[in-house]
Amino acid sequence: MKRTIDLILAMLGVILLSPVLTAVALLISFDSRGPIFYRGVRIGRFGNPFRIFKFRTMVEDAEKLGGASTPEDDPRVTPIGRFLRKYKLDELPQILNVISGEMSLVGPRPQVPWAVKLYTQEERTILNVRPGITDYASVRFRDEGEILRGSANPDKDYLEKIHPEKMRLSLEYVRKQSLWLDCKILLKTLGAVVLRPVRASSGHKADERSARGAISE
Repeated sequence: MKRTIDLILAMLGVILLSPVLTAVALLISFDSRGPIFYRGVRIGRFGNPFRIFKFRTMVEDAEKLGGASTPEDDPRVTPIGRFLRKYKLDELPQILNVISGEMSLVGPRPQVPWAVKLYTQEERTILNVRPGITDYASVRFRDEGEILRGSANPDKDYLEKIHPEKMRLSLEYVRKQSLWLDCKILLKTLGAVVLRPVRASSGHKADERSARGAISE
């Protein structure tokens, strides 16, 4: 049932989002040299590696210039890439991974090979389910780049500050997974990615108006 729902929603998403996907692809091609998509290797269900689809948000050959973790102030990120990462638009092409069966809409985020090698025996149970585009950890660490801002060793800080809680949330998902839980996570993701930035922007404008009013008084 979950796979059927994933397939239907992903195919519908490709159709409905095609104008957005096309516009983003054009922006990337105009913004910097390099491919439209980033195709990094991730570890999927049962430990099988696959290449993820993401819109490229960094300069060409960024993996040769730094680690896998990306702080908010990472110089490898392109101007349009910062916008895409802020609103998670770079993740949209992963619906292609969902259609191909490598990913699900909801599930633990797929990790790079070196991170999976560090999994404990308990954590390896996460590999029993398809990785997803979003999960509770994605919502909890939506501002992961901000947490790593200014880090001299982003990969090390990721393992110390973010990885343990991500693993706890991923294991919780594996234990409690259900279609109802998937619906809740999708709604929370919508709130975190779309509604929260809008509220933050409105709050910022309100603060500016208050400040101008205080000055005029």
